[in-house]
Amino acid sequence: AMTERRSVGYSVHREVLDEGAVEEMAEKSEVKVTCSGPRMKSLILGFLPILSWLPRYPVRDNAVGDLVSGISVGIMQLPQGMAYALLAAVPPVYGLYSSFYPVLVYFLFGTSKHISVGTYAVMSVMIGGVTERLAPDADFLSWDNVSNTSVVDLLSRDAERVRVAAAVTFMSGLFQILLGLVHFGFVVTYLSEPLVRGYTTAAAIHVVVSQLKYTFGISPARFSGPFSLIYTVLEVCYLLPQTNVGALVVSIVAIVGLILVKELNNYLGKKLPVPIPVELIAIVVATLISWQVNLEDKYGVDVVGLIPSGLQPPVLPTASLFGQVIGDAFALSVVGYGIAISLGRIFALKYGYKVDANQELIALGLSNSVGGIFQCFAISCSMSRTMVQESTGGKTQVAGALSAVVILFITLWIGTLFEDLPKAVLAAIIYVNLQGMMKQFKDIPALWRTSRVDMCVWVATFILTVLFNPDLGLAASIAFSLLTVIFRTQLPSYSLLGRVGDTDLYRPVEEYNQVPGVVIFRSSATLYFANAEMYQDALAEKTGLDITSILSAKKKLEAKRKRQEKKEAKRARKDAKKDRERDTCLPPAGVVESLQSGGFFSGQVTKACLFSTNHDAVLHCLSERTDGSHTDSESEEEVTHTHTVTFPE
Repeated sequence: AMTERRSVGYSVHREVLDEGAVEEMAEKSEVKVTCSGPRMKSLILGFLPILSWLPRYPVRDNAVGDLVSGISVGIMQLPQGMAYALLAAVPPVYGLYSSFYPVLVYFLFGTSKHISVGTYAVMSVMIGGVTERLAPDADFLSWDNVSNTSVVDLLSRDAERVRVAAAVTFMSGLFQILLGLVHFGFVVTYLSEPLVRGYTTAAAIHVVVSQLKYTFGISPARFSGPFSLIYTVLEVCYLLPQTNVGALVVSIVAIVGLILVKELNNYLGKKLPVPIPVELIAIVVATLISWQVNLEDKYGVDVVGLIPSGLQPPVLPTASLFGQVIGDAFALSVVGYGIAISLGRIFALKYGYKVDANQELIALGLSNSVGGIFQCFAISCSMSRTMVQESTGGKTQVAGALSAVVILFITLWIGTLFEDLPKAVLAAIIYVNLQGMMKQFKDIPALWRTSRVDMCVWVATFILTVLFNPDLGLAASIAFSLLTVIFRTQLPSYSLLGRVGDTDLYRPVEEYNQVPGVVIFRSSATLYFANAEMYQDALAEKTGLDITSILSAKKKLEAKRKRQEKKEAKRARKDAKKDRERDTCLPPAGVVESLQSGGFFSGQVTKACLFSTNHDAVLHCLSERTDGSHTDSESEEEVTHTHTVTFPE
């Protein structure tokens, strides 16, 4: 059977309207600012999301999952917090503080149910760059009369670095709060996924290089500024002959053990209700071996050292440091927010809820600001802990709060047991946790197949961040990303579309047979001042239209129309003036009749009457008496009467 193809036509009739006509037809509604009870309630619940979801918390459905998840994440927070404190160049116990206070604050103000906030490798290495720059070892050297050498006053140095870390963290929190209050959450749109992934991969390289000194047991010089990573690698290579064999062996054993157990977790992931806490097992075993063998004294292996029990009292950050860390604080605020909101949106989309971008800024800002007061360093979201929190059954922010309780318990009672933990083990934990970031190198061939511009953004971000450090690298990467946007708008693709057959479909005329009629000129970029001239040239090339001539003719017609309107307006003014001159300003009709009947004058009044501006009107009437039966002699004689008549008010 054959089917007949029918063409469908569309006919649209609509009056052509200009902007003025649209404004007249559509009445604009007035914007009213009101403060009603429901609106105030909505604002409060928006600022404190916990008030909206905690009263409706389904204990029976979520309590067990959140409890198991919170304990699992808290156990992970212990080794990661201590390890990332080394990246921040502060004592390990401050990593535990950073895993407690900010997490509780986010529990109150955050909107993501699944992300695990706390210490993060990229943020920690950025903090470490600031602390080592403003509190280098050289500023704390003192002369040791026993050994006749210069030694570093570690207590004074660490105290100053803690103050620097707290100041930059507090400032980054203030930036995030300010950006959240002005609804600047859209700033994350400028951090494209290739940029973020390239940046985190480069930051992982910085993290690895910063931990090489603990792996090899050496003390390289500290470098800062552009190309500092290259200088550090060269310094490490130069010091390799001085490697501490004990530290290297501890590192290798820890790395191999961690990788094997993590692979076992991945293999048995569906069979195990909770992943094996390999990191906790590693630090416990390493601490016991170090304590029994006395690795520090016998083999010179660097250990964590003193871990004070209890919590630190709140201290306001040192205001004199704010001016020196303002740039680093802004970079931290943008990077931390970008990573957290990206991961938060992934899980929000997966589980069908919404993450408020501006509220996330405020939540992270308050977490960092409060954390800075309690001497914490900047936090963000950790991918590894978030995956554990989600896979172990965590469904709400309660899991994060329970993990903070676990850290509190460890800090108050059992933290001192880890004083003999080798720092090489913490470095090994960091290396293994960076596996996910290192796998992001696979993005390059994938982006090459899908979008080469995005691949260029990834590669450029990686190179710039490696060469210029995380802070300057971020600024340079964003600038490069924006340049690619400008590049895309400067070189768009232009095409001419024609109707295909008897359909209402339009396709490029170079690829399809077209039906004569209407054609469409299409540009792949938005038209604005930077590409307007190229748009005009492409339009002339594709269609043969001379836009310049058309615009010139239009201007001439417009000028002609304006001249015609001026002439008509001038003619109208002249006609109106003549009409005014012909009009006669007469006194009231009754007065004229009384004057004529009284014999004051006869004939026709031919001149205008003038009135004074006061209450009495003085009428000057120049009358001419004419008679239809007068003679020539009489016509030569003009009789003129002038009368003054006062009219009442």
